[in-house]
Amino acid sequence: MPAEPIPDASLPEGLAAFDSLATMVLVVAPDGRCLFANAALEESLGLSRRSVLGESVMDWFLDPKLFRDVLAAVARNDFATSRLQGELRRHLHGTGEPLPVQVIVTRIGSGMEQAQRLLVELVEVEQQTRQEREERALDQVQANKELIRNLAHEIKNPLGGIRGAAQLLQMELENKSLTEYTQVIIHEADRLQSLVDRLLAPHRRPHVVGDVNIHEVCERVRSLILAEFPKGLRVQRDYDTSLPDFRGDREQLIQAVLNIAHNAAQALSERIASGDAVLILRTRVARRVTINRQLHRLALVLHIEDNGPGIPQDIRDRVFYPLVSGREGGSGLGLTLAQTFVQQHQGTIECESEPGRTVFRILIPMP
Repeated sequence: MPAEPIPDASLPEGLAAFDSLATMVLVVAPDGRCLFANAALEESLGLSRRSVLGESVMDWFLDPKLFRDVLAAVARNDFATSRLQGELRRHLHGTGEPLPVQVIVTRIGSGMEQAQRLLVELVEVEQQTRQEREERALDQVQANKELIRNLAHEIKNPLGGIRGAAQLLQMELENKSLTEYTQVIIHEADRLQSLVDRLLAPHRRPHVVGDVNIHEVCERVRSLILAEFPKGLRVQRDYDTSLPDFRGDREQLIQAVLNIAHNAAQALSERIASGDAVLILRTRVARRVTINRQLHRLALVLHIEDNGPGIPQDIRDRVFYPLVSGREGGSGLGLTLAQTFVQQHQGTIECESEPGRTVFRILIPMP
């Protein structure tokens, strides 16, 4: 979106670059008068730049005194930059509780001009927390990936030796009734081999890119879930049919969505028995989304929501870790693989859960 005219001709050029940022950015005079606002502020607060130019930013804060003092201190060159916590009045973009933000004030310009212009960045506390959580999750996924790969290779070699030795022992046994024990060894070795193969699968399989329609993915998953749970479960559609196709690996995305939906269906076992289980597949588009430290103009959002008992509190923060399962007999790999496949599309998965409602949200950037 093109920048609105800036009333102060002395402002430096290149302010349009701030429109590529996901956080709200202002250029203000020392008295708090707004000289420039970026696109993120327009979208976050629901205000046009034209309406805020020349307006006092002081009026936006629930308690403007600290902000006023910080502006004055930075303008006097007491500090090159300063941070504070503040609360914006909700009347700027709706009703409700004040909006907590972190405010960063920085002096811009040079010489005598530097006291006349201040850069103010407003970061929603919730947004900052989400970004920090995404960064931690991304680092954890990379660490898990290396750990799994190394561990799986270390297990695989001796596992083959154990199975081969059991087969040779079985051939040498004169008492055939003892083969029951060698069969147990062979069977358990095969089970572990299958687990290792599943751990290594995301790293072995090539990424096959083509045009993907997310609703075809959802419909495929829906048909598979209903085939396995034909009674007691309703799978509702809530699609934004205006969403365009995008480039991706269709089979990987089907597997990712299926893993999440299948986990949800299994968690709904009691509600399925009573006939009131609901699984919802919802698609939307999000604008100006930060995913894995990068700002994207548009992103696909797929919600997978169920009315089950929720994820146990003790594993809620670890559901994407490998071998962590809230279900007896579960492998703990379904969500790990789903996250891996989504991240191969530069996307991410978020989860919110409470008794009666669990939502997994897949975000994938779009061109």
